[in-house]
Amino acid sequence: MTPLLTGSLTGRGSRTRERIVTAAREVFEEVGYLDARVSQITTRAHVAYGTFYTYFDSKEEVFREVAEQLFAEMLGGDRGRRTGGTPLALVRGANRSYYEAYLRNARMMAIIEQVATFNEDFRELRSRHRAASVRRTAGAIRRWQRSGRIAPDLDPELAAAALGAMIDHSLYLWLAQGGVADAERLMDTLDHLVVHALGLDKRISPGRAGESRVAESAAG
Repeated sequence: MTPLLTGSLTGRGSRTRERIVTAAREVFEEVGYLDARVSQITTRAHVAYGTFYTYFDSKEEVFREVAEQLFAEMLGGDRGRRTGGTPLALVRGANRSYYEAYLRNARMMAIIEQVATFNEDFRELRSRHRAASVRRTAGAIRRWQRSGRIAPDLDPELAAAALGAMIDHSLYLWLAQGGVADAERLMDTLDHLVVHALGLDKRISPGRAGESRVAESAAG
């Protein structure tokens, strides 16, 4: 049976589908991807076994839906969208927004990372999520380069990818793998590393924005 398209569902159908997705996430978080069964999902969702296949072809397809919703949340909110305020305030705001989203989704993030090691489709999905995050950060770096806050010879995409990997892996270790760290100290440290790595504690010398030399910001 071919699953119904989301856009063609009635209100009741949409609610049933979302109930299945919610139940699937709970089951995946409890037993992992490999041990999860469609029967467990339908029992948790209080729907008939056959109803599952009205909306999804397989366990893999509902897992993809769970992952897509999670990534949409991780990239949602105001992370990276604000243009006002100091660079430090923007970095702090973006990092803490991401931390809070990661904290809410740490268990599923760990499962997605695991599945991505042996499933090409989910590896590609994870890569698309990372690419979207890198594009957003690279856009902020370009804006700061145009305003003279960051050296113009820094590659925005490579810098965004490197910093994103640092933050992602740090949160994965502490939140998904049970590392021990004071959350505020961890985030303050990540903020410090990002700000100094980008040179946001400095300013391009006036009149030399086209060069790579960086000068200390004028006091005040």
